[in-house]
Amino acid sequence: MLTREFLQKADCKTAFGTIEESLLLTPEQRAASLASTLAKRPDNSPVWIFGYGSLMWNPVFESEEVRPATLQGWHRAFCLRLTVGRGTLNQPGRMLALQEGGQTTGLAFRLPENTLCEELELLWKREMITDCYLPTWCDLALGDGNVVTALVFVMNPQHPLFEADTRHQVIAPLIASASGPLGSNAQYLFALNDELQNYGMKDDCIGELVKYVHEWLQQDKSGSFSDEAIA
Repeated sequence: MLTREFLQKADCKTAFGTIEESLLLTPEQRAASLASTLAKRPDNSPVWIFGYGSLMWNPVFESEEVRPATLQGWHRAFCLRLTVGRGTLNQPGRMLALQEGGQTTGLAFRLPENTLCEELELLWKREMITDCYLPTWCDLALGDGNVVTALVFVMNPQHPLFEADTRHQVIAPLIASASGPLGSNAQYLFALNDELQNYGMKDDCIGELVKYVHEWLQQDKSGSFSDEAIA
Protein backbone atom coordinates (compact mmCIF):
# COMPACT_ATOMS: atom_id res chain seq x y z
CA MET A 1 0.00 0.00 0.00
CA LEU A 2 1.19 3.49 -0.82
CA THR A 3 2.24 5.39 2.30
CA ARG A 4 3.53 8.89 2.96
CA GLU A 5 6.94 7.57 4.00
CA PHE A 6 7.19 5.37 0.90
CA LEU A 7 6.34 8.30 -1.35
CA GLN A 8 8.77 10.65 0.36
CA LYS A 9 11.67 8.23 -0.13
CA ALA A 10 10.62 6.83 -3.51
CA ASP A 11 12.85 7.04 -6.56
CA CYS A 12 10.29 7.53 -9.32
CA LYS A 13 12.51 5.68 -11.80
CA THR A 14 12.21 2.39 -9.92
CA ALA A 15 9.80 2.51 -6.96
CA PHE A 16 6.60 1.97 -8.95
CA GLY A 17 8.00 -0.44 -11.52
CA THR A 18 9.74 0.00 -14.85
CA ILE A 19 8.78 3.31 -16.47
CA GLU A 20 9.67 4.11 -20.03
CA GLU A 21 12.45 6.68 -19.81
CA SER A 22 10.88 8.88 -22.46
CA LEU A 23 7.70 9.26 -20.38
CA LEU A 24 9.28 9.94 -17.00
CA LEU A 25 9.24 13.52 -15.76
CA THR A 26 12.41 14.72 -14.05
CA PRO A 27 12.15 16.32 -10.58
CA GLU A 28 12.79 19.66 -12.29
CA GLN A 29 9.94 19.11 -14.73
CA ARG A 30 7.58 18.14 -11.90
CA ALA A 31 8.56 21.27 -9.99
CA ALA A 32 7.93 23.39 -13.07
CA SER A 33 4.52 21.78 -13.55
CA LEU A 34 3.58 22.52 -9.94
CA ALA A 35 4.81 26.10 -10.16
CA SER A 36 2.87 26.65 -13.38
CA THR A 37 -0.30 25.26 -11.80
CA LEU A 38 0.03 27.38 -8.65
CA ALA A 39 0.57 30.47 -10.78
CA LYS A 40 -3.01 29.99 -11.99
CA ARG A 41 -4.37 29.67 -8.47
CA PRO A 42 -7.53 31.78 -8.35
CA ASP A 43 -7.36 34.80 -6.01
CA ASN A 44 -5.14 33.03 -3.48
CA SER A 45 -8.19 31.12 -2.26
CA PRO A 46 -7.71 27.95 -0.16
CA VAL A 47 -6.35 25.07 -2.19
CA TRP A 48 -8.75 22.15 -2.46
CA ILE A 49 -7.93 18.82 -4.10
CA PHE A 50 -10.63 16.68 -5.69
CA GLY A 51 -10.27 12.98 -4.94
CA TYR A 52 -12.20 10.64 -7.22
CA GLY A 53 -10.04 7.49 -7.05
CA SER A 54 -7.45 6.29 -4.55
CA LEU A 55 -7.17 9.78 -3.04
CA MET A 56 -10.58 9.10 -1.52
CA TRP A 57 -9.38 6.25 0.72
CA ASN A 58 -5.65 6.88 0.83
CA PRO A 59 -4.87 10.56 0.25
CA VAL A 60 -1.43 10.40 1.95
CA PHE A 61 -1.25 14.21 2.08
CA GLU A 62 -2.43 16.17 5.13
CA SER A 63 -5.69 18.11 4.92
CA GLU A 64 -7.63 20.40 7.24
CA GLU A 65 -11.09 19.58 5.92
CA VAL A 66 -12.71 16.82 3.87
CA ARG A 67 -16.12 17.27 2.24
CA PRO A 68 -18.22 15.26 -0.23
CA ALA A 69 -18.30 17.12 -3.54
CA THR A 70 -19.61 16.93 -7.08
CA LEU A 71 -17.69 17.86 -10.21
CA GLN A 72 -19.72 18.77 -13.26
CA GLY A 73 -18.51 18.16 -16.81
CA TRP A 74 -16.26 15.16 -16.14
CA HIS A 75 -16.77 11.44 -15.57
CA ARG A 76 -14.64 8.54 -14.35
CA ALA A 77 -13.03 6.37 -17.02
CA PHE A 78 -10.34 3.68 -16.88
CA CYS A 79 -8.67 5.23 -19.91
CA LEU A 80 -5.01 5.19 -18.86
CA ARG A 81 -2.86 2.19 -19.75
CA LEU A 82 -1.30 1.07 -16.48
CA THR A 83 2.28 -0.18 -16.74
CA VAL A 84 3.53 0.65 -13.22
CA GLY A 85 2.16 0.56 -9.66
CA ARG A 86 -0.64 -1.96 -10.20
CA GLY A 87 0.43 -3.15 -13.63
CA THR A 88 3.55 -3.90 -15.66
CA LEU A 89 4.81 -3.39 -19.18
CA ASN A 90 4.21 -7.09 -19.91
CA GLN A 91 0.80 -7.23 -18.21
CA PRO A 92 -0.69 -3.73 -18.34
CA GLY A 93 -3.90 -2.86 -16.56
CA ARG A 94 -6.03 0.27 -16.64
CA MET A 95 -5.86 3.28 -14.33
CA LEU A 96 -8.60 5.73 -13.55
CA ALA A 97 -8.78 9.26 -14.93
CA LEU A 98 -11.45 11.79 -15.79
CA GLN A 99 -12.81 12.40 -19.27
CA GLU A 100 -15.10 15.17 -20.43
CA GLY A 101 -18.85 14.76 -20.02
CA GLY A 102 -21.24 13.89 -17.22
CA GLN A 103 -20.43 14.40 -13.56
CA THR A 104 -18.38 12.80 -10.78
CA THR A 105 -18.97 12.57 -7.06
CA GLY A 106 -15.94 12.36 -4.79
CA LEU A 107 -14.19 14.10 -1.91
CA ALA A 108 -12.80 17.62 -1.64
CA PHE A 109 -9.72 18.04 0.56
CA ARG A 110 -8.70 21.49 1.82
CA LEU A 111 -4.94 21.68 2.26
CA PRO A 112 -3.24 23.55 5.11
CA GLU A 113 -1.73 26.82 3.92
CA ASN A 114 1.32 26.62 6.19
CA THR A 115 2.51 23.33 4.61
CA LEU A 116 0.92 23.80 1.18
CA CYS A 117 4.09 23.41 -0.90
CA GLU A 118 5.18 20.30 0.97
CA GLU A 119 1.82 18.59 0.52
CA LEU A 120 1.56 19.54 -3.15
CA GLU A 121 5.09 18.36 -3.89
CA LEU A 122 4.13 14.98 -2.41
CA LEU A 123 0.95 14.93 -4.48
CA TRP A 124 2.86 15.79 -7.68
CA LYS A 125 5.32 12.98 -6.99
CA ARG A 126 2.36 10.62 -6.79
CA GLU A 127 0.22 11.82 -9.69
CA MET A 128 2.71 13.42 -12.06
CA ILE A 129 5.35 10.74 -12.57
CA THR A 130 4.58 11.32 -16.22
CA ASP A 131 2.37 14.05 -17.64
CA CYS A 132 -0.58 11.68 -18.11
CA TYR A 133 -2.78 14.03 -16.08
CA LEU A 134 -3.57 17.69 -16.62
CA PRO A 135 -3.86 19.52 -13.26
CA THR A 136 -6.90 21.70 -13.81
CA TRP A 137 -8.69 24.26 -11.62
CA CYS A 138 -12.41 23.40 -11.53
CA ASP A 139 -15.47 24.41 -9.55
CA LEU A 140 -16.74 21.82 -7.05
CA ALA A 141 -20.18 21.83 -5.47
CA LEU A 142 -19.92 20.80 -1.82
CA GLY A 143 -22.70 18.91 -0.09
CA ASP A 144 -24.00 22.06 1.61
CA GLY A 145 -24.35 23.87 -1.72
CA ASN A 146 -21.23 26.00 -1.43
CA VAL A 147 -18.89 26.09 -4.42
CA VAL A 148 -15.10 25.95 -4.13
CA THR A 149 -12.33 25.91 -6.71
CA ALA A 150 -10.20 22.77 -6.60
CA LEU A 151 -7.33 21.12 -8.36
CA VAL A 152 -8.53 18.16 -10.43
CA PHE A 153 -6.29 15.68 -12.24
CA VAL A 154 -7.97 15.01 -15.60
CA MET A 155 -6.74 12.79 -18.42
CA ASN A 156 -4.29 14.18 -20.95
CA PRO A 157 -5.75 12.75 -24.19
CA GLN A 158 -2.47 13.45 -26.00
CA HIS A 159 -0.48 11.18 -23.69
CA PRO A 160 0.97 7.98 -25.22
CA LEU A 161 -0.71 5.86 -22.52
CA PHE A 162 -4.19 7.20 -23.21
CA GLU A 163 -6.65 4.49 -24.26
CA ALA A 164 -9.89 5.59 -25.89
CA ASP A 165 -11.66 2.21 -25.70
CA THR A 166 -13.12 1.88 -22.21
CA ARG A 167 -15.81 -0.69 -22.90
CA HIS A 168 -16.21 -3.05 -19.95
CA GLN A 169 -15.60 -6.16 -22.02
CA VAL A 170 -12.25 -4.68 -23.09
CA ILE A 171 -10.94 -3.38 -19.78
CA ALA A 172 -12.35 -5.97 -17.34
CA PRO A 173 -9.86 -8.74 -18.29
CA LEU A 174 -7.01 -6.24 -18.11
CA ILE A 175 -7.99 -5.06 -14.63
CA ALA A 176 -8.59 -8.64 -13.46
CA SER A 177 -5.13 -9.76 -14.58
CA ALA A 178 -2.81 -6.85 -13.79
CA SER A 179 -0.76 -6.35 -10.63
CA GLY A 180 2.45 -4.61 -9.61
CA PRO A 181 4.48 -3.29 -6.66
CA LEU A 182 1.45 -1.49 -5.16
CA GLY A 183 -0.95 -4.42 -5.44
CA SER A 184 -3.48 -5.61 -7.98
CA ASN A 185 -5.51 -3.52 -10.39
CA ALA A 186 -8.68 -5.30 -9.24
CA GLN A 187 -8.01 -4.34 -5.61
CA TYR A 188 -7.98 -0.70 -6.69
CA LEU A 189 -11.33 -1.02 -8.43
CA PHE A 190 -12.94 -2.84 -5.50
CA ALA A 191 -11.58 -0.31 -2.99
CA LEU A 192 -13.02 2.51 -5.08
CA ASN A 193 -16.41 0.83 -5.25
CA ASP A 194 -16.39 0.23 -1.48
CA GLU A 195 -15.50 3.85 -0.77
CA LEU A 196 -18.26 5.16 -3.01
CA GLN A 197 -20.74 2.93 -1.20
CA ASN A 198 -19.42 4.09 2.19
CA TYR A 199 -20.30 7.66 1.26
CA GLY A 200 -23.59 6.75 -0.40
CA MET A 201 -22.25 7.89 -3.76
CA LYS A 202 -23.50 6.27 -6.94
CA ASP A 203 -21.47 5.56 -10.06
CA ASP A 204 -23.27 3.03 -12.23
CA CYS A 205 -20.29 2.50 -14.53
CA ILE A 206 -18.04 1.53 -11.63
CA GLY A 207 -20.64 -0.82 -10.19
CA GLU A 208 -21.12 -2.53 -13.53
CA LEU A 209 -17.37 -2.84 -14.10
CA VAL A 210 -16.98 -4.51 -10.70
CA LYS A 211 -19.41 -7.21 -11.82
CA TYR A 212 -17.45 -7.79 -15.03
CA VAL A 213 -14.14 -8.07 -13.19
CA HIS A 214 -15.62 -10.50 -10.65
CA GLU A 215 -16.76 -12.64 -13.58
CA TRP A 216 -13.20 -12.83 -14.85
CA LEU A 217 -11.75 -13.54 -11.41
CA GLN A 218 -14.27 -16.32 -10.81
CA GLN A 219 -13.57 -18.20 -13.99
CA ASP A 220 -13.78 -21.98 -13.71
CA LYS A 221 -10.80 -24.30 -13.99
CA SER A 222 -11.25 -24.68 -17.73
CA GLY A 223 -10.79 -20.94 -18.13
CA SER A 224 -14.26 -20.31 -19.53
CA PHE A 225 -16.29 -17.24 -18.66
CA SER A 226 -19.98 -16.59 -18.51
CA ASP A 227 -21.69 -15.19 -21.58
CA GLU A 228 -22.29 -11.95 -19.69
CA ALA A 229 -18.59 -11.44 -19.07
CA ILE A 230 -17.63 -11.72 -22.73
CA ALA A 231 -20.69 -10.04 -24.26
